[in-house]
Amino acid sequence: MNKKHIDNNALSNLIKQSITEDIILGKIQPGEKLIETKYAEEFGTSRAPIREAFYLLTLEGFAQKIPRKGTVVRGYTAEEIKDLLEIRIFLENLAVEKLEGKDITSYLERMREIMSQMEGQVGSDYTKLNYEFHYQLILACESEVIKNMYSRLGTPLLSVQTMAFIEEQDIRRSLAEHREIVQLLQDDRIQEAKALLDAHNRTVFPRISKYVTK
Repeated sequence: MNKKHIDNNALSNLIKQSITEDIILGKIQPGEKLIETKYAEEFGTSRAPIREAFYLLTLEGFAQKIPRKGTVVRGYTAEEIKDLLEIRIFLENLAVEKLEGKDITSYLERMREIMSQMEGQVGSDYTKLNYEFHYQLILACESEVIKNMYSRLGTPLLSVQTMAFIEEQDIRRSLAEHREIVQLLQDDRIQEAKALLDAHNRTVFPRISKYVTK
């Protein structure tokens, strides 16, 4: 593989990440068309890495290719979001079940570090840290199958969860429940931690319902 191809791949990922961030922040709305020439000019590049970035966005579920229209930002229906969150809840509950008897001290320490970073954060910054916090539960269960399946939810989940943390009181409640979950896991009260985690995750449903299409 030549250097130019490697550079183009790196640039495509950079462009994809930039567009993803704009989608998560709501700067680009569902149904909005992504224009190759605009991004080629913005990043000072040819259209090839732009097309690759658009392709990557479609693979991750952020955009879709529509005949005679081009690449547009993909929105999620209420039913699709419900499915996404139900899968997330199932995987996290399964992961916590597997923590029984495991030494997860290092993961709990990392979760506390993340909670410290969450203080004072809002919007997408909080959402990214929230994802990282929950991902520690997935890593701690030491199941490659669960980890791989959960990782595939990552980008759409970030987009959806950003809607759940628009209001400050929701962030405060989320952080308080994170602290309680960590304490329950520290005390090896796995079933109580699982029950709280399940309730914690299900509060997302009503919070995002007003922001999604029916």
